[in-house]
Amino acid sequence: MRNIRNLMAGLGLALALLPSAGNAQDGATTVRIQSDEAASEEKARKFFTDTEVIDQNGNKLRFYSDVLKNRVVLINFIFTNCPDYCPMVTQKLIQTRSQLVESVTDDIWIVSISVDPERDTPEAMKDFAKKHGVDESRWIFLTGQTQDLDFIVKRLGQYSKDVESHSTLMLGGNTNTRLWTRVMPMATPPDIARQMRELAEEGKG
Repeated sequence: MRNIRNLMAGLGLALALLPSAGNAQDGATTVRIQSDEAASEEKARKFFTDTEVIDQNGNKLRFYSDVLKNRVVLINFIFTNCPDYCPMVTQKLIQTRSQLVESVTDDIWIVSISVDPERDTPEAMKDFAKKHGVDESRWIFLTGQTQDLDFIVKRLGQYSKDVESHSTLMLGGNTNTRLWTRVMPMATPPDIARQMRELAEEGKG
């Protein structure tokens, strides 16, 4: 797995490694991005970019401004023709949402990014969501032009040329507090829910 430091290297900000919010077996690494508050949003936009993406409803969105900004997000990587892992992790994330306490459920967005955008049309992403019983409120499935999606996945440090061997690492982040954490693929729904709950509660006082 690529170190989470690579995710934020392009920001040119100081990184401070913090102890994992979870148990040692989670293998999670949490990183706080330290920056001047006035400039942090522009730096985040520059790093993540406003590359155009398309959601499962056919809406054109800007990646940072419309998908990430002011949100707590859990990002995973999928392709709709995946026979096993992607459906399995989708069910795990459905279970994760059921584990979240009501006070933070609405704060957390799941973002599933296609690693096979040539085949993953918005319609294919919509069908995948319906097939697997996804409640699409606060769950965005992203596709778009291949070069744009490849760019985003590379920027997130999770690119693989082989779709079949795409990254199974998930990324959790609070874009307001600039706290990001790795979410390991073997983590259980309660473990993932705890990591996301702590990210959502960060900065609330």
